Amino acid sequence: MTDILGLGLLELKKLIEEKKISYKEVFDYFIARIKKHNPKLNAYITVCDKQNEDKLPIAVKDNFCTKGIRTTAASKVLDNFVPNYNAEVIDRLLANNFSILGKTNMDAWAHGSSTETSDYGPTKNPWNLDHIPGGSSGGSGAVVSAYLAPAAIGSETAGSIRQPAGWCGVIGFKPTYGRISRFGLIAMASSFDCPGPMTLNVQDAAYLLGVLSGQDKKDATTVEKPPELYFEKLAEGKKLVIGIPEEYFDNIQKETAQNFEKSKQVFNKLGFKFKKIKLISPEYAISVYTIIQRAEVASNLSRFDGIRFGNTRDRFGFEAKKRIMLGNFVLSAGYYSAFYQQAQKLRQEIKADFARVFSEVDLILAPVVPSTALKLGEFEKYPFFGELIDKFNEPAAIAGLPAVSFPTGFDNKKLPTSLQLIGNYLDELRLLQTLYKFQQETNYFDVIKLGVEKWK
Repeated sequence: MTDILGLGLLELKKLIEEKKISYKEVFDYFIARIKKHNPKLNAYITVCDKQNEDKLPIAVKDNFCTKGIRTTAASKVLDNFVPNYNAEVIDRLLANNFSILGKTNMDAWAHGSSTETSDYGPTKNPWNLDHIPGGSSGGSGAVVSAYLAPAAIGSETAGSIRQPAGWCGVIGFKPTYGRISRFGLIAMASSFDCPGPMTLNVQDAAYLLGVLSGQDKKDATTVEKPPELYFEKLAEGKKLVIGIPEEYFDNIQKETAQNFEKSKQVFNKLGFKFKKIKLISPEYAISVYTIIQRAEVASNLSRFDGIRFGNTRDRFGFEAKKRIMLGNFVLSAGYYSAFYQQAQKLRQEIKADFARVFSEVDLILAPVVPSTALKLGEFEKYPFFGELIDKFNEPAAIAGLPAVSFPTGFDNKKLPTSLQLIGNYLDELRLLQTLYKFQQETNYFDVIKLGVEKWK
């Protein structure tokens, strides 16, 4: 059989079309790799090892409803829940010649940034099994990095695609809020949640974005503007002005800063211009996100009462219980105006601040996380671990803006460093075009390639 290690979705598709390999051979190849490596990584909760159709395999985070396939959101509350319908994301994948390879591990209910709150045990980082892959889409990041899937679908509320992609050394794309339907995605915080792809290259991210994007009558928050030809127009695009926000570089790891400068030189070489900009400090985004997200969590989890579906509420984990309590507190009489309403006002200020900056620059370049992947168990030291780790991701999520994270090198422990590009509302195409140019010039300094080779 043709050696396919490390090939992305479109590369596999081309080989199949050229009859150099069959759909079944591709599917069986990944099932064999899952059986061999997943016991170490714990990146899948459910593996779908039956291939009945000629379709490309793809992994999906376990908070997307899949008809006839167990969907747990990594919580024992839904341990035996088998949906009788598909999420819109799943229907669009199936309609475009994809099959579900498996459901990936995550923080339970997407509550976390390490995958350690999963009721099915933590996922390990493919670069170092003593470290976390990030979260909540940690399983999706890990299966792509270790090549237990050629691509995966994750979901992000405020960093849950970009952060694990950064720590696992792959591409993580968060679209504009409403660009992809949330129908059938088990909600964490409804005014933030965004499905998106995690891939080995920008071509696959662009292709999947085109497959998944578009208005959905079942989701009133989807945008009316039709998706663009993301993949077909990748090689186009002008040289743009990129903003550098000073507030995003406080207390970041030395190697992250060094690799930022290295990447900035690449963009300079490619003809992009840079401009220093000032944005509202990400520290304020932590408070805004924490208050609004907890309020929406309390509302969304109220439906899981053990009556309509799932098990009883006594199976909620500690993190879910904390978030429900805090959410009900900020929504309660006497505190609603003091906390929730103030957070919503500041959310509008953050949106307006981005709009102001995007009148001066085309894109924004910033770190994804302050450091590379932390060790297992470190999240327990911090009451608001996810909010602190994701502080550079939360502002764009609060504003509903698109962003993409990508590898930029390594730290002294051989763990991947990363950066993100943030775009204006519905400006996914220019993000992808810009990253494509960077990919052609650097191949992400071979981070993705070396990550796959670690798991030969």
